[in-house]
Amino acid sequence: MIPCSRTVSLLALGAICLAGCSSEGPSQQQQLKPLTLKEQASNVVKSADGYAVNWAGVLSNANPWHFGEHVVATVIGRDAGGREVVRMDQPLDAVPPGGSLPFTGQASATEKPVKVTIDYRPAQWRPAARIASAFRPFPVSRVQTLRQKDGSYLITGYVGNPYQLPASSLVVNVLLRDKAGKLLGGGSTFVDDVKAGSPPRFILTVAGLPKQTAVAKTDVSARTWGSTGRPFEDLALGGAVPLHTIKPTSEPFQVDRGSQALTGRAQ
Repeated sequence: MIPCSRTVSLLALGAICLAGCSSEGPSQQQQLKPLTLKEQASNVVKSADGYAVNWAGVLSNANPWHFGEHVVATVIGRDAGGREVVRMDQPLDAVPPGGSLPFTGQASATEKPVKVTIDYRPAQWRPAARIASAFRPFPVSRVQTLRQKDGSYLITGYVGNPYQLPASSLVVNVLLRDKAGKLLGGGSTFVDDVKAGSPPRFILTVAGLPKQTAVAKTDVSARTWGSTGRPFEDLALGGAVPLHTIKPTSEPFQVDRGSQALTGRAQ
């Protein structure tokens, strides 16, 4: 039989443990860092029905174990008097753990905005099923950036798939920069049915940059699209393609020279 005094002590200890466990969830949420808008750029050009407003930005996720989901960017353009002349809520794709999210967009305005700002709603956080290193980037190769006569830029290239499962659809984002690395603008397109070993070609045009713009660098990235990270997570859970898939053709060494070297060094 447990003495009364010890029973009271055990009950008090249990209450403390329960209180600590119940506060673990909120404290963990408080430790998560909010998304940060690392870069943004916008351009306004005259169009047939008013003005075309183009923008590009980069969101960063400093949390290595969580997807930032259901993010919405709010783009607002104001005239010289501060009056709002254009507003758009743009749903964004999920931001991967410990990664970044380039995004671009376009809207029309009947009056010319002189200032364009980008804000975003706080993300909803969801723990990832794998560590950040398991979410390998989609390789982009053979990128070409060609300036056209009308001042636009034609960008082409190929998107690979490092995972064993095929990706039904990927969004390709292009960011254009000057010599100093400053973000100038960008554009987006899609590629479908991306299988390992069969990279599809993408092609897109980025227009709306000022005439004096000099593009020196093109950053291209590809990712799964959607407000949640489930498509990316499913690919990562399916496993990555081995880096070395070709069997060596040379004969193996009769003596392991690596261990022999180590033995000699030990002597």
